[in-house]
Amino acid sequence: MAADSYPPVICTVDVVLLTLRDGALHVVLHKRDREPFRGALALPGGYVHQQEDQGAEDAAMRVLRDKAGIVSPYLEQLATLSGPGRDPRGWSVSIAYYALVPLQLVPVDAAHLRVLPADRLPTLPFDHGRIVELAVSRVRVKSHYSSLPVHLCGERFTLPQLQSVYEAVLGEPVNKVSFRRKMDELAMLEPIDGELELGRANRPAQLYRVRREFRRTLSLSERGLGT
Repeated sequence: MAADSYPPVICTVDVVLLTLRDGALHVVLHKRDREPFRGALALPGGYVHQQEDQGAEDAAMRVLRDKAGIVSPYLEQLATLSGPGRDPRGWSVSIAYYALVPLQLVPVDAAHLRVLPADRLPTLPFDHGRIVELAVSRVRVKSHYSSLPVHLCGERFTLPQLQSVYEAVLGEPVNKVSFRRKMDELAMLEPIDGELELGRANRPAQLYRVRREFRRTLSLSERGLGT
């Protein structure tokens, strides 16, 4: 069979956009506006545009902007999924990414978007349910030894607030002493001079922000939390 008689392979990107709501990981889904699965909730995704995208990551960032209205502060490649059965349109390959973003940057009132708990999602089209499982697992494992959860915070936060974010991502409590030691080890934070959180029963708490060099990347540690 001649090479030009083979149907083209479908090449797409899909993004698991994770945020925190009510102390738990949530996934941002959008309502598909075309077939297949028109009207179904799915991950933000789309074709790679060979004339426009310099690479798959460019395509993923474009998809987030176009379908979720978000410029993600952190985006990482997750996995490549492929085969003849994952898309009814034909043999396809999807380069999957995950992104972390504070809830205040998600346009939650947009009619085409839904923010749903990661552990209570409806059945998703294609293999998007599997992609979400991979992303949540990756984020939880990586959070033990990196600064990853900080990308779910706003620009300013206290250490107790950051610890709560870590606990929400990991799904388990974290020892305060171990957490503070890990933050010192990661060296990703800087205190905001003269900025304290007031109005609480306890003494005012120092406000921190992520150091510039770690705002779009990670600080890594050789040891996990609690070790």
